[in-house]
Amino acid sequence: MVVAYLFLLGAITAEVIGTSLLKATQGFTRLGPTVALVVAYVAAFALLSQAVKEIPVGVAYAMWSGLGTAAIVGIGAVFLGEPLSPVKILGVGLVIAGVVILNLGGTH
Repeated sequence: MVVAYLFLLGAITAEVIGTSLLKATQGFTRLGPTVALVVAYVAAFALLSQAVKEIPVGVAYAMWSGLGTAAIVGIGAVFLGEPLSPVKILGVGLVIAGVVILNLGGTH
């Protein structure tokens, strides 16, 4: 089961890398960032497909999308100059709380 969660962590990391590259592709007009984005997304789905062999799909997807969303909000605020309001922080907190609740319910 530990290996499945390592696959999931890798999937989340690859998805966050790919999503972080979206702006750099400039609408898929820049080849380098576009290729890197596609490679990252393919890696994310390949790793996610390995993770769901042992982790329930609903739990894995909730963790993948929720933690990825939280990471992207942080990256947007720190590296892309996007505003981080109290409402946005609350929303990310609720997403993380939902992931935790689903994970706790999915492991029994």
